[in-house]
Amino acid sequence: MIIVMKAGVSPEQLAQVTKRVESLGLKPHVIEGTERTVVAVVGAEQDATVSGMETLPGVAKVLPILAPYKVASREVQPEQTVITAGPLVIGGGRVGVIAGPCSVESREQILASARAVKAAGAAGLRGGAFKPRTSPYSFQGLKEEGLRLLAEAREETGQAVVTEVVAPEDVPLVARYADVLQIGARNMQNYRLLEAVGRCDKAVLLKRGPAATVDEMLLAAEYILDGGNRQVMLCERGIRTFESHTRFTLPLATVPWLQARTHLPVVIDPSHGTGHANLVPSMAAAAVAAGADGLIIEVHPDPANAASDGAQTLDFTVFEQTMDTCRRVAQAVGRRMA
Repeated sequence: MIIVMKAGVSPEQLAQVTKRVESLGLKPHVIEGTERTVVAVVGAEQDATVSGMETLPGVAKVLPILAPYKVASREVQPEQTVITAGPLVIGGGRVGVIAGPCSVESREQILASARAVKAAGAAGLRGGAFKPRTSPYSFQGLKEEGLRLLAEAREETGQAVVTEVVAPEDVPLVARYADVLQIGARNMQNYRLLEAVGRCDKAVLLKRGPAATVDEMLLAAEYILDGGNRQVMLCERGIRTFESHTRFTLPLATVPWLQARTHLPVVIDPSHGTGHANLVPSMAAAAVAAGADGLIIEVHPDPANAASDGAQTLDFTVFEQTMDTCRRVAQAVGRRMA
């Protein structure tokens, strides 16, 4: 349920409400919006607790949360969450761009990528240091050395570092280097990992699983939010269907559907969503037109010789052209590239 507080509620009254919620074995999430303060209550609610809450000082009304995801719902927070990680801004009418190679391969490769994508307008630098791969014989990443190289690139360019964390025990290590922790599609329902990033203070980019429904993605985000971390972005990266002409099927209708139901910003990954570099520019532009809050795009100095995902990766020239197109689209729909 949602406890809507009266305008001008005092800290003491708010504390009394949260204490009462906790005494009932429920968990309060205080959300201070621009127009109102609400307390989202999650747990095994009983109808009897609702009437009791309405009598507390400072309470305006008590409403049920109809969605299965509670803290992520627009019922709780009508205003969109805006994620800021260094120069990277996702949401609030701006389209933030994260770009870089699938994997960190060498110092020269990641520094060249960082310089090029920043020059083209990307505020976030992506690069995998820990790579979960389908085959155990595929390149698994440089691990901590890769994280150090990403941090070096950030020191030179000032970009926010976005990199994947694949295990709960790795969260403290990756958080020391990264500005945004990515939860990959394979780990969307790794609940121990979701709980671990929910306890940290870094922004999280949560990718949709290839066979997950949108509600399942929102419930995965709820694990992170319930842990106390409110800096969550949702990433549509395509789902597996019977179609074989692309690596995955990229459903851009996900963008307005999510934005109508959750305050969390929505990022589109046209690289994984298509699997073909020649399709990425048009799908990136279409994502901006559909209202996406951000893009994450794979870019490499030499895609043909990339250690992973070369077929879906742009070179520097095409990425720059893609950014130019996306800027024009953003302007046409009343938005701007961050």
